[in-house]
Amino acid sequence: MRTLARRYQALSAELAVLDAELDRLTRAAAPKLVALFGVGSDSAGALLVAAGDNPERLRSNAAFSMLCGASPIEASSGKTQRHRLNRSGDRQANAALYRIVIARLRRDQQTKDYLDRRIREGKSKKEAIRCLKRYVAREVFAVLPRMSQQELATGALPQRH
Repeated sequence: MRTLARRYQALSAELAVLDAELDRLTRAAAPKLVALFGVGSDSAGALLVAAGDNPERLRSNAAFSMLCGASPIEASSGKTQRHRLNRSGDRQANAALYRIVIARLRRDQQTKDYLDRRIREGKSKKEAIRCLKRYVAREVFAVLPRMSQQELATGALPQRH
C-alpha cells in the first residue's frame, strides 16, 4: 500500500507540474483564447493543436467548425426540419468545445437563457448544445492565432517570441 501511495503522490506532483506548463504555454501562444469565458488550458491546448495541425484548412469560421465537428448536418425528414451533430472532425477539439459549453451553462446566465429559449422553440437540449458549440467555435476562431498567407505558401512555422 505504501508503494502505491508513493506512486500516487509522485504522479499527482508530475500532473501538477505538467498542468502548470500547459497553462504557461497556452497563455503564451493564445492569450485571447484563454481569456474567453469557460476556456481552460486543457481546452485551449486541444483547440490550438487542432488548428495548428491544419492551418491551410482554416479559411473561415465554418471551416474551423467543420474541423472541430461542430458544424450542423441536415437531418430533415418530411416536414420536420432539423440538424444533427457532425460526427467527423477532430474529436478532441469537439470535446474541448463541449467542455466550454458545459462550463458556460453552469456559470453564465446569458448561456442559460439561450438554452432555455432554444428549448422553448422546440429544440431538444442536445440540439441546443450543438448550436452553442457552433457559437463557441465561431468565437474561438476569431481569437485563434493564424498563419499569414506567406507562411502558408512557404510552409514555414510562425516565429514565437
